[in-house]
Order: sequence, then C-alpha cells, then structure tokens
Amino acid sequence: MRYLITFSYDGTNFEGYQIQPELRTVQGCLEKALTFINQKKETKVVASGRTDKGVHAIHQKAHFDLQVEITIEKLKRALNSNLPDDIYVKNVEKVDEEFHARYMVKEKEYRYYLNLGEYNPLERNYVFQCCHSLDIEKIKEGITYFLGTHDFRAFVTENVEKENCVRTISDVKVEIDDNNHLVLIFKGSGFLKYQVRNMVGLLIRIGERKRDVVDVRKMLEAKKRIESTPRAPACGQYLIDVIY
Repeated sequence: MRYLITFSYDGTNFEGYQIQPELRTVQGCLEKALTFINQKKETKVVASGRTDKGVHAIHQKAHFDLQVEITIEKLKRALNSNLPDDIYVKNVEKVDEEFHARYMVKEKEYRYYLNLGEYNPLERNYVFQCCHSLDIEKIKEGITYFLGTHDFRAFVTENVEKENCVRTISDVKVEIDDNNHLVLIFKGSGFLKYQVRNMVGLLIRIGERKRDVVDVRKMLEAKKRIESTPRAPACGQYLIDVIY
C-alpha cells in the first residue's frame, strides 16, 4: 500500500533533508521510523524534493510503501511516536500505486523571511537577521524579473553544467508580515538546489543598492553568477506547500 504524508520540520539541527551516511537528516529519521513500523523491513521515502541544511518546511510531502496492515490514524500516531520532536506528520492518506511525490508536483511555494530591525537572538534560526533597512521598492521591482520560464543556471551554485536548469516561476510577492518581517514569496513548478537562496541573495544586494535591478535579467541571460552576490542564509527559507 502506498501512502502520502504531509509533514513539517525545523531544519536547524538537520544536515538537510536528503539522507547522508552518519549524519542526521530528515529523510534518515523518517526511514528509521517507518522501517520500525514496517516490521523492520527497510522502507524508502520519496519526498517532493530535498531542502538544504537549515531550511525549514511547513507542508513537505513524501510517499512510501508499507507491507503491514495499519489504519491511517494508527500510522500517523506511530510515526509521530517514533520521530524526533523537530519533525511532525500532519496528515497521512492512501494514494494510488502509481502516485509519485516528486514527479507529479505541479507547484511549490517557498518563502524567505528577513528581519530588517534590531537583532533578535530568539529568531536567529528561523528568520535571517539582516538588521538594516532595504529599498523594498527596488526589491519589488527586481523580483518580477524572475517571473516566467527561464534557465536558472546563474542561480545554481553547484553543478553549473547541469543538463536542465529551466524552471517556471508562476508568482512572486514581497510582503511585510504581522511580525514586521520582510517576506519574499516564490511559487513555481520546481526549484534547483540553492536557487531560492541565491535569488534572495541578489535581491538583498539590490535592496542595499549594491546591485542594479537589471542585474536579475542580465544574470538570467548570461547564465553566470556575479561573484559579489552571496547566497542568503538557510535559516530564513521555508517550504510552504506542495501542490499535486
């Protein structure tokens, strides 16, 4: 039987989502719990995609197959009983055997949170402590250049020779939330490793007036990163939702 889970996690103390030998990862914790539930038969988990070390998730999705007979309610309880406190399964549902959590994704939403005010040590793992003013109107102008279908090779730090870096971003927004954080919102068909953080890094430089708005278009066209544009820290990034 194939199941789809919706789960959240605090990425602070994980070495990323993807399983890595001898390291604490979200996937590793999920597979350990499921293997125990599945009568100690090794159980693989396939997520909608991986997140970097320190990145958080509100509604991550993943599928897996179980051989044991168990109700949805008991499976959810069993998972949460065997998972660490920084992962929580919100929903479990049965899906068709052909369902694939990665290949069937239609849209993902990421948000990036910045504190432009005084440094807050309580938020340091969850909101990037930028702690200085930015030209928000310039950021709003710059972020619109990401809309549409582009080759995002310039925003992939590693593996620049990757065969296909073409992705579609369907919606972008810049907001101020109830906690007075600057929030950058990206919705799209899929995102490459470090893509969101590299895009945010450039937008921060634009907000600081250290780069021009048109640099977004120039980088997309040149397919080359600008060396003076650092990647934004992982702590401010959240996978908000995955749509099938």
